[in-house]
Amino acid sequence: MSEKKKKTRHILGISGGKDSAALAVHLRDRIPDMEYVFCDTGKELKETYEFIDKLEAYLNAHVIRLPKELPGFSESYDFDHFVELFNGYLPSPSNRWCTKNLKLGPFEHYIGDDTVKNYVGIRADEARVGYISTKPNVETIFPFIEDGIDKDGVVRILEDAGIGLPNYYSWRSRSGCYFCFYQTRGEWKSLKEKHPDLFEKAKSYEKNDFTWREGESLDEVISKEDGKKSVSKNTNSSPLLVDILSDDDKETVYEKPCLICHL
Repeated sequence: MSEKKKKTRHILGISGGKDSAALAVHLRDRIPDMEYVFCDTGKELKETYEFIDKLEAYLNAHVIRLPKELPGFSESYDFDHFVELFNGYLPSPSNRWCTKNLKLGPFEHYIGDDTVKNYVGIRADEARVGYISTKPNVETIFPFIEDGIDKDGVVRILEDAGIGLPNYYSWRSRSGCYFCFYQTRGEWKSLKEKHPDLFEKAKSYEKNDFTWREGESLDEVISKEDGKKSVSKNTNSSPLLVDILSDDDKETVYEKPCLICHL
């Protein structure tokens, strides 16, 4: 007798950002057996964890925290472990070892060899691809593109669900670790103002010429920002920081980020 065919798994990666959260809400009743996963580096903002808790309550489903909920993974398998392993070398846009080891690795391990449909929150108004697994057993699906849902639609989905936007969007343009190297200078300054303890922790990683921004330390970043007009004084009424950034900052924001972190 042939072995019974395994059931297709449905998986949606939660980043802590608005798009993946809205996609989870959008698909909640359509795909009741969805598996929600969050790759947790242990270095996320408090606001991110709070937002995921709100989403979890709405979905009435557990969001699996990777890698700590993977069998066989040690509690010490975190960012600090890899910083030590790489002798203090910090991740950067040209060497995103944090994404490889703390996001993609655990996610691919969780998928395994099962037949999987992976749902990704790329919107209909975006010209980007996002994370697509190269595993032959994984089919990537883009429901927002299929359903014609843009940024306004995403915000509306979250508001209608009573979840709203993550609080960090008032001063930061994307989800991710508090020391994400894709942050603009203005966002580093906001981190110092909103979470001075986390800013100091980020500074403590800068050693032996390894800095979060190429060619400048965080002290130098703040020094350059101190004389500039604060983004928070902009009169734009949008709740999203990315809508009120200067053209120079937007160029940095729209570099190709680690989309598994930021969707």
